[in-house]
Amino acid sequence: MIARTMSSRFLQLAGLAATVAVVGTIALAERARPLRRQTRKAMPRIARNIAMGAACQAVIMVSEAPATQAIARRNAERGRGVQAALGGGFIGKAAAFLVMDYGFYLWHVATHKVPFLWRFHRVHHIDPDMDASTAVRFHFADMLVSLPWRLVQVRVSGVDPVQLKRWQGFFLLSVLFHHSNTRLPKGWDKALSRVVTTPRMHGIHHSQDLSEMDSNWSSGISVWDHLHGTFRDDVAQADIVIGVDDPLADRDTNLLPALLAPARVAGHRGEG
Repeated sequence: MIARTMSSRFLQLAGLAATVAVVGTIALAERARPLRRQTRKAMPRIARNIAMGAACQAVIMVSEAPATQAIARRNAERGRGVQAALGGGFIGKAAAFLVMDYGFYLWHVATHKVPFLWRFHRVHHIDPDMDASTAVRFHFADMLVSLPWRLVQVRVSGVDPVQLKRWQGFFLLSVLFHHSNTRLPKGWDKALSRVVTTPRMHGIHHSQDLSEMDSNWSSGISVWDHLHGTFRDDVAQADIVIGVDDPLADRDTNLLPALLAPARVAGHRGEG
């Protein structure tokens, strides 16, 4: 029991160290090789985004984290979900991973297409520039609104507690990476976009142009966009205007207006 506890703590510390290293690498890469020209002062915007991210993390720790872990434990105890149905080995775990990832693709589409969900997701998109800090810029209530779907993902996939943590680690690093303002070496972005979501892909998704925004919905594995015909790489990053094209977007970039925005802004995109 003691050995198991020590091993668990070691893995947690190793995961934290890896996350810090990745965040540091991304921050340096954004400065060294920016993908898009930034239009606003960095620090006020980044500070707001981090504050919003901290509020989201607090909500996750008291709601999503215990609830999803409880379901994952029952998955393991009762042998339920896709993972168990496929034997619980490598194939089952890989399939459960894909189910979790595809669930996020479907949820992401819904947050744009369902007016009530867009009220909250808009807070993420109104950031006028995009970098790794945008990855954590969400309305804290968005974490509660998405919770029922998250529970469905965990239950259907059948992930056990260890696999759930592994998937969450992958997802966190993925969203930090593809929101980053990092210009990858020539050809790397195109090659990677066949498998995972990249900064160029997600830059197009954050365009104010709805025809461009309605593409590249994947948050981890990019295969879903390729399968659904929603993949785009035909827009030059210099031609993209990041943000949301509505008259209240500039006001709602700021912290307090952003927190109040879901209650007072129309749920249809492009409306104020």
